Amino acid sequence: MCRLFGFRSVLRSQVHRSLMSADNALGVQSEYHPDGWGVAYYVGSAPHLIRGDGQAQRDRLFQRVSGIVSSETVVAHVRRATQGVCSPLNSHPFQHGQWIFAHNGNIAGFAELRPRIEAMVHPSLRPWVLGDTDSELFFYLLLTRLAERIDLHASDFAPLAAADALLHTIDDICALTGGYSTNTNGSPDDTYLTCILTNGSVMLAHQGGKELYYSTHKAQCPERATCAAFGGSCERSSGFGERVNHLLISSEPLQGENVWQTMAPGQIVAVDRGMTLQQFGAWSLNAAMI
Repeated sequence: MCRLFGFRSVLRSQVHRSLMSADNALGVQSEYHPDGWGVAYYVGSAPHLIRGDGQAQRDRLFQRVSGIVSSETVVAHVRRATQGVCSPLNSHPFQHGQWIFAHNGNIAGFAELRPRIEAMVHPSLRPWVLGDTDSELFFYLLLTRLAERIDLHASDFAPLAAADALLHTIDDICALTGGYSTNTNGSPDDTYLTCILTNGSVMLAHQGGKELYYSTHKAQCPERATCAAFGGSCERSSGFGERVNHLLISSEPLQGENVWQTMAPGQIVAVDRGMTLQQFGAWSLNAAMI
C-alpha cells in the first residue's frame, strides 16, 4: 500500500525533514513504495502539484522539490500500485481546482465496479478523470458529494460538511464492496479507504483501515525562543475544539520532536480555516444532525 503525509500550519514552513532527511521520511518509505510520488503545496490559495512515476528517493525532481517547498499546506504521497499502471497521471495526490486528495488503499473488485462508481460521479466532473486508478475515481465521487453540500470554490466552510460528504462517499463505496477492512496487515486486494483531503485552508484525514497518525505538538520545540507564533499548544496535547498551530498527518510516526497520536478506524481528524482541531465519525455526525 501507499504512504501519506499531510501538513497544515499557521506559518509557512519547510517540510524537507519529513519528506527527505528523517530516518523514516516519506522518501525513505518509497523504497517499499516505488511506483510513483507526488507533492502538492499552496502558494497563497493556489495549489501547485508535481508528480513522478518512479521511486521518490531516487528521483532528483523529488529531492529538489522536497528541498524548496515552503508552505502552510502540503500533501505528499508515495505509491505502491494496486490499481492502474505506473504513470504520472496515476500518481497521487490528485487535484481539481483548489482541492487536493491522496489515498492509501484499494477498492476491491474495482475493474467490475468502475462503471457503477463512474455513474455516481456528477457528469460535469467525469471528463476530469484522466487516469485509471480507483483512487482518482474515489476523489471525484467525493467532490460530487461535497458539491451537494458546499460551493466547491469557497475557501471557508464548516469541516462538518466535508466530513459528512466524505462519510457519504465511503458509504457509497462500501455499499458496493461490502465495507472496508480494518486489518492493517490484510490482503492488498481488500478495500481500504484511508485518505487526506484539503482545499488549502481546511484539511481532513480519514483512517479507513490503513494506519494513520496525527500530531499537533512537539515534546519541545527547538524554535520556541525565536518563533513569533509559539504558544502553549505547540508543546502540549490539544483537545478537539481547541486551536492548534499545526497539524501533521502521516502513515507512520515520523522520528523527531513531534508527539504522535494513533487514529482509530473510521475516525476523521480535521482543522478548519482558523486551525481549530476537530474530529468526526459516524457517531459525531449522527449526533450533530439530530
